[in-house]
Amino acid sequence: MGTRPEIIKMAPVYRAMVDRAVPVALLHTGQHIELAMQMYDFFGMQPDYTLHLNRLGNSLEHLSALLIEKIGQVITVVQPRAVLVHGDTSSALMAAMAAFYHKVPVAHVEAGLRSHNDYDPFPEEKNREMIARLARWHFAPTSQAEKNLQREGIAKAQIHIVGNTVVDAVAMGQSKIRNNQSVSQAIETHPKLRKTLGEGKRIVLVTAHRRENWDGPLLSIARAIRSIVVENPDVVVVWPVHANPAVGKTVYSVLGKLPKALQGRVLLVDPLSYPELLHLLTRAWLVLTDSGGIQEEAASLHVPILVLRDTTERPELLDEGGGKLIGTKEESIVRAVRDLVEHPQEHLVMRQARNPFGDGTAAQQIVDTLFARNT
Repeated sequence: MGTRPEIIKMAPVYRAMVDRAVPVALLHTGQHIELAMQMYDFFGMQPDYTLHLNRLGNSLEHLSALLIEKIGQVITVVQPRAVLVHGDTSSALMAAMAAFYHKVPVAHVEAGLRSHNDYDPFPEEKNREMIARLARWHFAPTSQAEKNLQREGIAKAQIHIVGNTVVDAVAMGQSKIRNNQSVSQAIETHPKLRKTLGEGKRIVLVTAHRRENWDGPLLSIARAIRSIVVENPDVVVVWPVHANPAVGKTVYSVLGKLPKALQGRVLLVDPLSYPELLHLLTRAWLVLTDSGGIQEEAASLHVPILVLRDTTERPELLDEGGGKLIGTKEESIVRAVRDLVEHPQEHLVMRQARNPFGDGTAAQQIVDTLFARNT
């Protein structure tokens, strides 16, 4: 694991293994090191191995070459009986490839998600398809994910519908916040969030960073946010801006110098810690996002979601009524928010939608399956 979503979603699996006394080595694949260490600390785990990638460029082929070589070196040292990878990152694909080269079986957590569009999301859609060709165990979050895998020729016996480990992680995170007063105090005294959380406004949480939304679509999203706060005086937008400079440049070009009357209602903040994010989600009236993980976390907390994409690999959220796919055009985003403001019953129906991502026992089911197959 390496990205923040991977750490969040794999933390319950790691904890379930430790509780089961299964020997486990944690490899951090090198992304987002400062944010990653915060996440490891929060979930009470530390990497046994950390990759230090000497990147000389930003190309995916360069990154992939570095990852597969260095992950392979760790596999040589550890000699694992199985390698677990999560989701759809390039590091997950390269870990699965390295494991295959070493003839080590692969378990794919959050298997079977498909948008059925090769380049949306890019490169994630093809990453997860290729991981599926390499994995022995496919831990699918939903029956739809299972159907996707079976259409691609994966044997039903290799697919295990367990739910999504994000539901487990949200419960773990909420428990830690409740039981740790210092965490709660840090959230309530956040320099930019403190006033917002106490004002009784409609809080709209925005996250947008996917590669396919850079430039034009992201510009359109930012303009929509400006229009939404102009149109709705009781709305406060909190946007944790992704660390990628390409994202920040676009967002701040539109929202960095708003008129004084609007500045206090569009809060552009650095990426939030996980407890801060969870706490904000519990207060949010609405989420606008292109992130898969936030969709799942918001659904677990019954917060309505508008998905800022043209395709989705999580159609279950739409089918249950907890989210809507609205694209990235400014007019579409503004209209979708306006509809929820003007029709509170529609917002209530979304808030009451069933969470399609499981019951919070995914990690235990994964470990039970692996333990049964490997003894």
